[in-house]
Order: sequence, then structure tokens, then C-alpha cells
Amino acid sequence: MNAIAQELNTVIQDSNPHVYEMLSDMGKALFFPKGILSQSAEAKEKAGRINATIGIAKEGNSVLSLSSVTQYIQGITPDEYLPYAPSFGIPALREKWKQDLYKKNPSLEGRSITLPVVTSGITHGVSILSDMWVNKGDVIVLPDMMWGNYNMTFCVRNGARIVHFKAYDEGLTRFNLDSFESVMREQAEKNDKIITILNFPHNPSGYTLSREEADRVAAILMDIAKGGTNVVAACDDAYFGLFFEEETSKESLFAKIAGREKRLLAVKLDGATKEDYVWGFRTGFVTYGICAEKNVEEAGLALEKKTAGCIRGNISNCSHLSQSILLKSMADPRYDSLKAEKFELLKARAMKMKEVLKDPKYREGFEVYPFNSGYFMCIRIKGVDAEKLRIHLLDQYGVGLISMGDENIRVAFSCLEEKDVSTLFDTILTGIKDLRS
Repeated sequence: MNAIAQELNTVIQDSNPHVYEMLSDMGKALFFPKGILSQSAEAKEKAGRINATIGIAKEGNSVLSLSSVTQYIQGITPDEYLPYAPSFGIPALREKWKQDLYKKNPSLEGRSITLPVVTSGITHGVSILSDMWVNKGDVIVLPDMMWGNYNMTFCVRNGARIVHFKAYDEGLTRFNLDSFESVMREQAEKNDKIITILNFPHNPSGYTLSREEADRVAAILMDIAKGGTNVVAACDDAYFGLFFEEETSKESLFAKIAGREKRLLAVKLDGATKEDYVWGFRTGFVTYGICAEKNVEEAGLALEKKTAGCIRGNISNCSHLSQSILLKSMADPRYDSLKAEKFELLKARAMKMKEVLKDPKYREGFEVYPFNSGYFMCIRIKGVDAEKLRIHLLDQYGVGLISMGDENIRVAFSCLEEKDVSTLFDTILTGIKDLRS
């Protein structure tokens, strides 16, 4: 094993040996190299006369550039977006995102978390989570309704075993925390380490836990950790902030579990993708919250370095342009008010759906899963196959939806105008009747 990786492992072991135990074989072997990158960093700081270390082209004191590219980008200089960004991400953006994590999650006050490491979108963050913490055969507890790409990132990529709990009770009245607890405790009895992904607002159903439900999930995780099982709890907060109802928990579960138990590792996966409506920017973050009696900052820095090493060995670094624009956007005095405006737009669409779906005529065709947040909602179809219905609606009525399994249809209200909501569900009901006949 590389000597730098061994040094990082020692730091983590000395601070909290359980976190070291949770690392995958790849995670234990990862490190951030000191070679060319560290020498270039030293030269940038000290080589005031001649610096011949940089792996980019320069012209005078600025980066060499093509006007056919730079003409399309106004307000920032080529030096702010054409050179490589650090594998960790732009330092100022990392600091700003961390500050905002405390602002958006007041329960974190007084607790130590790592400086977020920039990823190329939240999917990339999920992939890093898989590489660093998942060995072949490791168990990941997930709801039976889940984002399909988890299968690719955890099972295909690293050989994990997914064990499902029932996302909702049979009557579709609530998120099924009893099933979550039962499966988590059952797997804790069988395994030294278990992993779970806490995805709220939930994709695909658009549900976020109430404050009481969130407290219960946190208590379950902490109790299992106290019982002697190592738990990696990753909060996939891709749709964070889009909470539309009063009783909905407005904080990430990360805020409730970070730094609480030695055998409980909290990982936050979030980003600007949906929070700031910049889907193509591909700018996400990975943040860790660990519990340790000593050297918690040093252990956190070791995890940051392993994460940056994972990025360095895969895509090298993330988009400098996206990071620079995002940082400037977050510094804009209008930032919060502009986000609030778009939030109200999406909330109005969700509330319109709830209003329309109160009509009892729809009950003969489908049931509605609980939803209160995010981009999506789901319905459970009665009496016809969901995929056949999807194709029928597309071919006969020009309506596009997503089928999930035999019974479920996902509707993205994020891209649906309020005026089209009634028409959409009337058409779905008509399509169901067509297929029945």
C-alpha cells in the first residue's frame, strides 16, 4: 500500500478505528498524491521568477485562450475558468458551501463537519461513496421504490447487495418506518457493517419525512450503532430545500446524525444541480460528519484527501467554469430572493396537483402515493400494467410519463405547468379505461 495512504489510515484509526473499519478496500488504499500536484502548488507560491511546472498553456501572465470560446462567457476572466480546478474543488466555493450547510441546517451548530469536496454532480458523489465505502457483498438498505441508478453505482460498480424495505404502507398513507427499522435491525444482526441511503425529498415519490419521522430515523440509526454495528448513513440530498408543507422536516437527516456515534458515519451528498437549478453544471459536494474523542479535524481532513484522491484517479478535477459561476451566484445579493421565487413556482405546481387529485373520480383508476416535496410524485395504477399504460398514453395521446415496475407511474410536476395538471390526470384515467376495455 502507498505510504501516503498508510499515513491517512493511521490518522483515521487513531481518531476513530470504526470509521477505518467501514472504509472499503479501495477506500483504505486511496490517497491524494504529493508528486506533480504538490510540487506545482509549491511553485505557485514561491516561484516568483519562472514557473515551469504548470500543465496548461500560458501567454504572458494569463492563460492561453481562444476568442471563439471566451466570447461566449462574460463577467469572468479566462483565468477564472480555463485552468484546471483543484481536485478538492475551488477553496472559496468549498468554504461558502460549508457555511451554507450550517445556515440551512441549524441543528449542526457546534458540531464539526469536513470541508465539502466538490464532485461532478451528485451522481458522481454517489459513485465516490460506493468506491470509498462499499466492498463486494456489502449490504445496502434501500426502499423498494428507489432511484434506479443506485443499482448501477453500488451493485454493478462495486458488487453490493441491496436489501429492500417497503417504502410505504399498503394503504399509501405514510412512509413505512416500521419496515425500515425492521430491515435495518435484521441486517445489523447479520452483518458487521451496513449501509443505507437516506434520500429525502425522495426520488421517485416526492416525499420528505415529518420532523417526528426524521427524529425516529435518526434514533434507529444511533441505536443500531450503539449496539455494535458499523453504519454508513449517506444522505442523498439532491432535492434539498424543496419542502412544500409545514410539518415536513426542513433539515437534512445529516444534521441529526453527524458526529453522534462512533460507529455511525454520516455522509452528505448534495449540490447545486437542483438547489440552484443548474442541472448541466454538474457541481456537487461530499461532506462527512464523524464522531471521535480526539483529532476529529485531522481524521476529517484525511477523508477529504482520500475523496480528492478518488476524484484525481478518475476524472482529475471538476469543471472550473461551473464552480466559478456558482460561487459568484452565491455572492449575488439577490441570490436568496431569486431562489425563493423559483421555490414558490414549484410549490404552486405541487399544491395544484394535490388540489386536483382530491377529486374522487380518480380513485377508480389509481391511488396516489404521499408527496410533499422535490420534483416528483407517483401513482399506483389499478388493473392495468404501468408500462403498457405508459406506451398507450404516449402513442395515443402524446403524453409522456415514466413507468416503474408493474404498478407505478412517476409524474414530474417540476416541468408541468399548472394549467396542464387536470388535463394530465384526466388523460391518465382515460388511458386506464381504454386498456381495461
